[in-house]
Amino acid sequence: MTDTIFALASAPGKAGVSVVRISGPEAGQVLSELGITGLEPRHASLRSIRDSDGTVLDRALVLFFEAGRSFTGEVSAELQLHGSIAVVRAVLRRLGEMPFARMAEPGEFTRKALLNDRLDLTEVQGLADIIDAETEVQRREAMRVLSGEMAERIGRWRADIIRAMALIEATIDFADEDVPEQVMPEVMDLLRRLVASLRDELAGVKTAQSLRSGFDVALVGAPNSGKSSLLNRLARSDIAIVSPIAGTTRDVVEKSLDIAGLKVNFLDTAGLRETDDVVEAIGVERAVKRANEADLRLFLYEGKGQPQFPVASQTDDLHLRTKADIDAEADISAVTGAGIDKLVKKIGEILTARVSDAGFVSRQRDEVALRDTVERLSRLVSSTPPPPDEVFVEELRLSARNLQGMIGGVDIEAVLDEIFSSFCLGK
Repeated sequence: MTDTIFALASAPGKAGVSVVRISGPEAGQVLSELGITGLEPRHASLRSIRDSDGTVLDRALVLFFEAGRSFTGEVSAELQLHGSIAVVRAVLRRLGEMPFARMAEPGEFTRKALLNDRLDLTEVQGLADIIDAETEVQRREAMRVLSGEMAERIGRWRADIIRAMALIEATIDFADEDVPEQVMPEVMDLLRRLVASLRDELAGVKTAQSLRSGFDVALVGAPNSGKSSLLNRLARSDIAIVSPIAGTTRDVVEKSLDIAGLKVNFLDTAGLRETDDVVEAIGVERAVKRANEADLRLFLYEGKGQPQFPVASQTDDLHLRTKADIDAEADISAVTGAGIDKLVKKIGEILTARVSDAGFVSRQRDEVALRDTVERLSRLVSSTPPPPDEVFVEELRLSARNLQGMIGGVDIEAVLDEIFSSFCLGK
């Protein structure tokens, strides 16, 4: 991580401006080799970028950042070049000729920022999410993580564990000092509230995951019930094949749309029916599986009387009578568009209502860490009598280590700081 690295930080291809980023201890030397000297830190300067023979490659705005004042925490620079493919290629070639700099690997600038304590793990995740954001809600949720809200919440959980560890260790290590004799009631009350908070976070994991990847909405129905036609109408494009021949859709066809600022993945599934066709049967099996796993199901049917499907209907699922262009009592028509706007609005309302229940945790590694923490703390709270103090503290330490993997560390110095601040020991 002591290497000096460089890379194109903007999108490749023709553009108004292209940005090349440089970071590492030799960043100043790199600039000097390009013919750039005398820069004032954190001020833009218009300079000539020169090749090894002195030829001007481009006239660009150059920014220089001192160590500790940059994104990576290292000495860094940015070259804001004219967005010419030839210019960018020439500058990157020149940088690659320098023996003290190399092309960055994917994510290496952010990795440097993490290792230099410019970002924590949650902020790195938020940064990745903001880059991947396709809708307004995704952007907003990613910014909450990037701005430190997730880190603050985990920090409060960590502080509670440190407090519990401090209370118990104070009775072990400082028995002759001025400490409370009965700390267990306070510890148990603290851990019960902590477990409740962690369980609330876990309850919102699925919604948080859906916010990142998109809410899956499955179109469910018998063959020729209008599923593919509805998908095409929603997408305003011929995404799925529409045919009067039953069983045309064999696999799941997906299309992502922006509904009320949310990413929504519509799934056109195979028509549900008994069939002797081996391939169609596989499609039906996949349809049932994806429909059961989806966040929301639209059950589509023709005529009066809702048919029974091998897919469990859940709260908020919609049951819609199709083909209103030939059935005046139907709810929607993919042909005329009747009822489609109302349907889209309803889907948006249903999914938006779920966003309020979303937590910050959306990655599996963090979910596993939280679940293990909840299990450990729940065992401590429910144990009658409580385990020996040494065992109790070790379980707390392991729980703290789970949180350490999400954001940062809990070490003995932090525990001692809490002890001394709480009980004025060492006076």
